[in-house]
Parts: sequence; structure tokens; C-alpha cells
Amino acid sequence: MAAERAENGANATGIGAKAAFLARAEHDSARDVADAARRLCHKHLRKAIHAFRRNDYGKAAVLSVDATEADPRCGQAYHMLALSLENLGEMAKAITMYEQALALDPGDTDLYLNLGLAAWRMGLNPVAEKFFRVYCEMEPGQPMGWNNLAGVLRDTSRFDEAIEVARTAIMRMPEQPLLWNTLGTILVELSDFAQAAVFYREALRLDPKFARAWHNLGYGLHHTGPLDEALDAYDHALSLEAEPRDRIETSHARALCLIAMGRLAEGFAGYEVRHHHQHRASTLYGIDAPLWKGEALAGRTVLVIGEQGLGDEIMFANTLSDVAAAIGPTGRLKVAVDDRLIPLFARSLPNAEIGNYFNASHNARDVRLVPWAGKPDFVMPLGSALAHLRTSLDDFPGKAFLTPDPQRTSEFRAALARHPGLRIGICWRSMLINAQRQKYFSAIDAWKDVLAVPGVTFVNLQYGDAQAEIARAKALFGADIVQMDGLDLKNDLDGAAALSAACDLVISAPTAAAALAGAVGTEVWFLTAGPVWPQLGTDRYPWYRASKVFSPAAFGDWAEVMPRLAAALGERAAA
Repeated sequence: MAAERAENGANATGIGAKAAFLARAEHDSARDVADAARRLCHKHLRKAIHAFRRNDYGKAAVLSVDATEADPRCGQAYHMLALSLENLGEMAKAITMYEQALALDPGDTDLYLNLGLAAWRMGLNPVAEKFFRVYCEMEPGQPMGWNNLAGVLRDTSRFDEAIEVARTAIMRMPEQPLLWNTLGTILVELSDFAQAAVFYREALRLDPKFARAWHNLGYGLHHTGPLDEALDAYDHALSLEAEPRDRIETSHARALCLIAMGRLAEGFAGYEVRHHHQHRASTLYGIDAPLWKGEALAGRTVLVIGEQGLGDEIMFANTLSDVAAAIGPTGRLKVAVDDRLIPLFARSLPNAEIGNYFNASHNARDVRLVPWAGKPDFVMPLGSALAHLRTSLDDFPGKAFLTPDPQRTSEFRAALARHPGLRIGICWRSMLINAQRQKYFSAIDAWKDVLAVPGVTFVNLQYGDAQAEIARAKALFGADIVQMDGLDLKNDLDGAAALSAACDLVISAPTAAAALAGAVGTEVWFLTAGPVWPQLGTDRYPWYRASKVFSPAAFGDWAEVMPRLAAALGERAAA
């Protein structure tokens, strides 16, 4: 499950040449020129730059268009228009304008940096890498190019190459705090938080007002603790940041830190910043209705839409019965979820209208569409109820909130009864593993001690293609992991929920499998790489009826935590 995490690097990607370009463009546009069209273009361009610096990107875009119309040969006008469109979230249009500027002014080195950054933000990493390499060849003495090249290599899991790029650049420019910060971000993705903190602190020694380094120091401490020091680092970053996109990322990270500390009212209120259009992971909701901001719901028609990952949709459903009660019998509750969840949600909320949403993309942003919902009074992203209905631990009911299919649960229970001992469902990883997420999950190889506990039958809840790993566990440890013939754990979530309900206990990484088990009332032991914000400052997941968290003393130290988990399971089996 996504259970959103703070971003490593404030801005989701790297550093653009915005300041350098603005200064150069402003200087160039102030020069006297004989051509009337060029003079008019420069006049509009200067006004666009001033609007951009005030963060008025809409006006900056309009003025930039005026500049291009006055002089269609002015590459700087198209460059300015591209920057403005990018900050308005119009990434595809921005790319087109960058390309137009490049065609007019191929010697503008800042364009290669900004084009690479735009491509990176759109997930076009090979394209971004190409532009950054060109920029580094043209401007080898500028740290921004090496920073971005190392970052895109990091995000494609080419860690050795990324470290070499950053280290080589530091040897050339040891006084550049940006490069020390970059090296720290790479080591964080390798779970070396202690060494990363050393590099962040060196960046801050060189520049105590370097907001990104403060953010990243907070990000590292967010994983390892102490959380109050992480919060202090985020506050330092916010006191220094001027770039709106960076402020939004740090505000989001700070909110998650507050939630992890158990400061729920403040944390969940701040968490709403995830809907800001400049947040890296914000979702657009294509429904003709306002987002709910806490208005009275009695008698209203409310469309609740699942958000983020599948596990988050399930976990956030903890609030749906309270939302239904607030709407009351004279209103209408409509819930749009992943179509695999429709049977489970329809059974659990018999008086609500349950349907699916459709995913689309616009300017590299996710869009969720619900054509069957009509025009409700409010649209409520599923997590937005938390700021109003879950402001303290006492607000969590501590009971099952989704109802599995009773017949299928009975059938699975009968099938498992043929196996001796405790029936323990297991899931060891997410199906989505990338450079940023891999550090949060253990490999099946780490489960040796757990799979050796006597008096236990292990039941597979790992969705996706797990056959090779199940076979590996058998070959390495002699472990037999029971699988339900014909059950597609990825697509038949109603069946997966019923199987979870038939288990005596589920042990899982923080995934959708764990969320399903907890939501239907099965006790869940979460195996995490370190403390996570859904614990809400406790040693469990308060969202569910019964849960416990096992995490290592040092982040990702599976060799330390697995024997403790095995010992606890042995005690449960013996009892």
C-alpha cells in the first residue's frame, strides 16, 4: 500500500536553471534595440519575468505569449512561456515551448537543463538523462547538471553510476553544497541514512540556508528518528524555501511527520496539501463538483473517491461508516473505488451506491473520472475525511469495517482445516518495487526463521507473480506455503479478503494484503523496515481491530527483526 511517504529531495526531481535564465533574460531584454517588434517583445518579457517572480504564473504565461507574438523569433520568450506553463502544471505544452525555444536558440545551455527537468518530472528518464549529459558537456563547471544527472541515475536504480557522477563532481567542486546534498539522496535510497546525514550536514555547513538539505535531513530522520528532530529540520526548510513547489513538498512531509508523532489533528489538516496542483503526486478529479472542505453533510449527495494506492483505499475506508452516518437517511453516499473492490465495498455499505473510477492522465498527472456519479454536492477524496473524523486515537473504532463473503470465507476455512496448526497468511512485499520503494520490503530469503516455526501452516497472500519466490523458499528452507487453487490474489480481491478472514493471523509487509486482512477483522502483524506514519505514534495500526508492528532497531535490518518475529510467532503457536 502506498501510505504516502515524504519525498527524498523536496522537489521530486532536481534543479532547473530558472534563476540563471531569468537574470540573463531580464538583462538582455533591458538592452536598447532598433527593431520595434523586438522592443515590444522585450517589454512583455520583462513584465512576464516580474510576474513569474511573484509566483503569478498565469499572468507570466499571458505576457510571454504576448512576447512571442510581438517577435516570433525570440527564443527567450518561448523559454519564459515554457517555464510559466510548467509551473501551471501544463507539462506537455511546456515541453512543446521548450522545443520551440531550442530550435530558435540552440546555444542557450539553460534550455537543456530545463528541458531535462521537465522530461524527468514527466517520468521520461532516458530523455532527461540525454539532456543533462548535453548540459554537463556544455557547462562542466556548473553543479546543477551533475546534480540532475546523478539524480536521474539514482531514480533508475543505477546507484553505482549515480555515486560516481556525484563523487567526481564533488572532487571538482568541493565547495558546492548542492553536490553533497545529492550524494546524500543517493545513499538514502540505499538505506544508508547515517552516512547520508553526514553529507547533508556538510551541505548545511557550506550553506546553512540551503532549504533542500534541511528537507532531506528531515527525510532521513523521518525514517530513523528522532521524529522531533525531523520536524525541526522540516521547519527549518519551510523558513527558508521560496520555491512554491518545494514548500508544498516540505509541507506534505511535515504533515506525515506530525501524524507519525501522533499529532493527528494538526497532521491530518496539513496532509490536505497533497491536493495542491503543484504537489508531485496530486490527483485531478474530473467531476463537476467542489472538493469537500468540512461542510455539513446531512442530506447532501457526496461522492467519495478512493485515492493513492490500493492499500490506502482500503485503509482510509475506516471512515466510510462515519461519513454515511453524517450524510444520514435523506442524503446519498456514492463511493468510487478500484473495480476489484466493488463487491467487498457493496457488501459492507449496503445503503451506498458503489461503482468504479476510471484512470486517465493529463500533463503527467493522474486523473480520476467517475462518469456514473452525476453531479454530487461534494467530491471527497477518501483520505480527506481524516482531518475531520480522526483527530485523535479515540476516534478510531477498533473494529472490522469491511465484510468478507461469508460463503467463500467458510469454504476457505474448511480448506485450511485440512492443514495442521495455526493458519498464518503471509505477504512479504509490494507488487510495485522501484528505486524509491525497494528499501521498505524484505526478500523471501529473509524469512528463514519465520518459516521454520513449528506448529504453523503458512498461507500465501502474496499477490502478483510469486511462484519463483515460493519455490525458492521451498528449496532454501524446505518451507511449504499453501496456495488456494484458482484464486487470483491480484484481481479477485473479494476472494483474497475471504481467505484473509479464514486465517488465524496475517503477517505482512505494509501492503494491500495487510490492509484487506485488517479491514475484515483478522489480526495483522505488520513487518516494516522502520516506523511508519499509519502507526499514528503507536506500536500498532489503530485503523484495524487487532494489530502489532515488528520493525528493526536499525532501518531495514531484517536480520535483527526476523528472529524476534519468529519467537513471537512460536509463542503464539505453542499457546
